Amino acid sequence: MKYILVSGGVISGIGKGVIASSLGMLLKACGLRVTSIKIDPYLNIDAGTFSPYEHGEVYVLDDGGEVDLDLGNYERFLDITLHRDNNITTGKIYQSVISKERKGDYLGKTVQVVPHITNAIQEWVERVALIPVDGDQASPEVCIIELGGTIGDIEGMPFVEAFRQFQFRVHRDNFCCVHVSLVPQPKSTGEQKTKPTQASIRELRGLGLSPDLIVARSHNPVVDSVKEKISMFCHVSAQQVICVHDCTSVYSVPPLLADQNIVHYLQQRLSLNFRHRPRRLLNSWKELAHRYNTTSKVITIALVGKYTKLEDAYISVMKSLLHAGLACKCKVSIKFIEADDLEQSTLEKEPVKFHEAWQQLCSSNGVLVPGGFGVRGTEGKVAAAKWARENKKPYLGVCLGLQVAVIEFARNVLGWKDAHSEEFDPNSTHKVIIEMPEHNTGQMGGTMRLGKRTTLFKADSSVLKSLYGGKESIEERHRHRYEVNPRYIEEFESQGMKFVGRSVDGERMEILELEGHPYFVAVQYHPEYISRPMKPSAPYLGLVLASINRLNTYIARGCRLSPRNSFSDTESSDTEEEMAALMSKSLSFTSQESSPQQL
Repeated sequence: MKYILVSGGVISGIGKGVIASSLGMLLKACGLRVTSIKIDPYLNIDAGTFSPYEHGEVYVLDDGGEVDLDLGNYERFLDITLHRDNNITTGKIYQSVISKERKGDYLGKTVQVVPHITNAIQEWVERVALIPVDGDQASPEVCIIELGGTIGDIEGMPFVEAFRQFQFRVHRDNFCCVHVSLVPQPKSTGEQKTKPTQASIRELRGLGLSPDLIVARSHNPVVDSVKEKISMFCHVSAQQVICVHDCTSVYSVPPLLADQNIVHYLQQRLSLNFRHRPRRLLNSWKELAHRYNTTSKVITIALVGKYTKLEDAYISVMKSLLHAGLACKCKVSIKFIEADDLEQSTLEKEPVKFHEAWQQLCSSNGVLVPGGFGVRGTEGKVAAAKWARENKKPYLGVCLGLQVAVIEFARNVLGWKDAHSEEFDPNSTHKVIIEMPEHNTGQMGGTMRLGKRTTLFKADSSVLKSLYGGKESIEERHRHRYEVNPRYIEEFESQGMKFVGRSVDGERMEILELEGHPYFVAVQYHPEYISRPMKPSAPYLGLVLASINRLNTYIARGCRLSPRNSFSDTESSDTEEEMAALMSKSLSFTSQESSPQQL
C-alpha cells in the first residue's frame, strides 16, 4: 500500500480537498486502484449534527455515514464509493480508545496520547486503506489522506505525530507527504510573498514531517523567481514545487498538475506500477474544463433554500446542476433565494427584499427546492412550489422539497387549507407529512433514515423512469426523518399528483410527478450525492433539459445525449506494445516539463 498525506498551511480553505482529489484522479487514470481518507480533528463523532453554517453540507454515503463534504469531492473525482470509516474524527479515535480502556485492553497501563491515540490513528488508516471502494473486492493500492485544518493547530497535533511515526511504520518508500500552502499577493505591493509558506514548512519539518511536494496556491500564476525561492528555503528542488493558481473551474486542476510532471514524480517516488497512460481520461477532463470556459448558453435556476448565506451548504446540489449543465452544453447560473424572503411576513417588514426575491424567482428558467430542517422558511418554499406548479415552470424538489410540494398541493388543489407537516404543525387536521415510525427522537446523531435505499418504479410511463434509462428500480441515498402520509395517497393521485416511485415495501413515497406539467418532479432521496462530472444525476439532468426546452427531444432519442455532447471517458487498456513503449521511456524527474501529448 502506498500512502500520500496531504496537509495544509497558512490558512484553511485553499483547496486541499481538490488537490488531493486531483492527485487521486491522476493515479486512477494510470490504472491504479485509489482510495481516500479525510481526517477532521474535531471532537464530534461525525458531521451529522452540524449546522450547515458550521462546515457546510453534510455529505451522506451509501452506508449512511454522515461525513465531511470533502468526501463528496473524492467520490466525484475518483468515481468511487467510500464508507463512514473513510472519515476520521478526533471523536471517533478517542471513543475507540476509551472503549478499549473500559474493556480492559490496556489493563495496568496509563492511557496516553502517545502511544495509544497515535497508534489508534495509524491502525485505523491501515485498516480503512484496504477496504474496496470500486465496486469489486479488489483492495486499493494507493491511499490519499487529507489532514484537515492547518499545520500547527493544537487539535491536529496527535495526527501529525501519528504520521511522523507512520512514515517509518510503512517505510519511507511507501509514504509521500504533499503540503498545500498559500502564496499571498498583497495589493499594496503586488508581490507574491513566500514567508508564510516558509513558516508553514518550518513548522511541519519541526514536527518531524518533511514535504516531498509543495503545492503553492496563489491567485495568479506563481512566477519562476518565487518558485525558486520556495525551493531554496524549503529544502526541495524547484521541480518539487507545484504551482496551482486560481482556475475558472476545478476541472482545470488535474490537467494543470499533470502538466507539471506530478505523475512522473509520484511514479518514481513511490515506485508505482502504472497499467496505462492517463491521456484518455485527462482529455475528458480537459473537455470538461473547455466546456465550462467556452459555453455561452446560460440558464438560471432559482434555488429556494434556508442556508443560502453559505453556498457550501448546497455544494453537492450546485455540483449536480453543473454536471447536468455541462452535459447539455449550457452553463447553469444559480440564483440563491432565501425562502424567508418569499413569505408574506417579509412583505410587511421588508417589502423591497420581498419583491426582489419574487423577481428573481419569476425570471428563472427553473426552480429547485432542496432539503432542510426546521419550520423557518417553510412557507416560502411552499409558495415557490405553488408558483412553479401554476406557471408550468420546471420544478425539482429534493427531500423537504418533495414534502412542501405535497403540502402545497393539499392546500390549493385538494382544499385542505390547514394541511401541513407533523414536524411544523402537530395540531393540523391534515398531517400530510408524518414522522417515520422508527425515528428515534431521544437521540440526535445518526437516527434518521440514512444511506442507500432501493426505490421501485410503480408506473410504466414516468419521466424519471425514462431519465433513469427505463430501470424498474434505482438505488439512491437518503437523509430524512419525515415522510408522506400513506393515508392520503389515493386523494392525491386522483387529482393528478402521482407517486411513481415507492420503497420496496410500498409504504414510503419516494418520487412524485405531476400530470400535465412540463417537469414537476420531486424525490424524497438526495440524488445529488451520486452525481458525477461525466455521469449527471437523472433528476437534475431532467430539470436542466426541461429548463432549456429539450426534455421531450432527449426522451424521444432514448435518453441519449447527442454524440457531440458525450464525454469519451472510457479508459481502455493500452496494448502490450504501448505499455512496453511507455515503460521504456525514462520516467526520471527532470527539470524539463512533459507536454500533455507525452502524458
